[in-house]
Amino acid sequence: MAYAAKWINENERVRFDDFLAQHPKGHVLQTWEWGEIKSRTGWRPWRLLLEEGGEIKAAASVLERKLPVLGMPIFYVPRGPVLTWHDQELFDAVLGAIKGLAKKRGAIFLKIDPDIPSSDREPEQFLRSRGFRSAETGKGFEGVQPKYVFRLDITPEEEELLAGMHQKTRYNIRLAKKKGVQIRRGERADLPEFYRVLKETTERDRFLVRAYSYFEDMFDTLVPAGLAELFIGEYQGQVVAGTLAFTLGDKAWYIYGASSNSHRNVMPNYLIQWEMIRWAKSLGCTMYDFRGVPGHLTEDNPLYGLYRFKKGFNGEYTEFIGEWDLVCRPFVYFLWRHLEPVVSDLIKGLISRLRRRRGGSGKSGQERTSGEVKNGLSRARR
Repeated sequence: MAYAAKWINENERVRFDDFLAQHPKGHVLQTWEWGEIKSRTGWRPWRLLLEEGGEIKAAASVLERKLPVLGMPIFYVPRGPVLTWHDQELFDAVLGAIKGLAKKRGAIFLKIDPDIPSSDREPEQFLRSRGFRSAETGKGFEGVQPKYVFRLDITPEEEELLAGMHQKTRYNIRLAKKKGVQIRRGERADLPEFYRVLKETTERDRFLVRAYSYFEDMFDTLVPAGLAELFIGEYQGQVVAGTLAFTLGDKAWYIYGASSNSHRNVMPNYLIQWEMIRWAKSLGCTMYDFRGVPGHLTEDNPLYGLYRFKKGFNGEYTEFIGEWDLVCRPFVYFLWRHLEPVVSDLIKGLISRLRRRRGGSGKSGQERTSGEVKNGLSRARR
């Protein structure tokens, strides 16, 4: 079987996105639009198509970024490549094309974190046979993309979905409605208020978040393309909650969440999640992804409250196979793997000291409902 691999330009943007939308493993982080967003934050996107007889069989959006100090690039394929993962011949063809570009560009390594559950052992064994190595970093939010998520099948009717939720979750959804919380689709003009509430959330829960301009770029790029939606929760005329969701084909993802310090007792976060689920159903989606939760699930975990909140909606706890690196330059990769944690700790220490001087919390945590991963790939996350 012969596959034709080609690196494409803007002329094939629609074909590229259409293939991702209809593929079971298609992901919004692989879309053309997401590559455009990342291109404005220091990454260079490369888009690959593999065809057989003119029909697309696989696709990949490869992000390239030069590492500071080392001055050499890394390659990252977020939640990809997009293909039938049990077709080893097809994967070899995709990998061959990416390796060829990596060699030409002098890449240190290629990182992938495909949408494959850990219960599927065959792809993991195959990746090892092709030279990939596991790049696991922990059981919290240390990875570039979350390894543990809740995913909800939203094909049942709304009444059945509600019936499957935890009793307290149903109660809080109804309480928010009874108290008069209003959920609506957000417009461009709502971004400042959304970001204000998001900043309240970051200060309260002690995690980092991107600059306001990044959210402007996401809105302007993804919402008109039908790949994202902003939701605003109001109570007594005041914005008390906001969320940003992504969608592609029959899948939806809850990405960013914000809640004000005011009126938390009226439970806007529960109602806004429910309205996002209803929105996803209206688009014909069958899967709603609540995104990251910690892998360590004991009640003494600081993030257990986040786990409990998402678990209450009755999603399926899903673990992915995680991050895998294919090393192209072993010595430089060794340096990066050993120096990056030291640099990261220095940066975190500096941020902590600056926050203490400003009277802040003095602590910068990992992403909870939004935020940043503090490693060499942090700007690829979202």
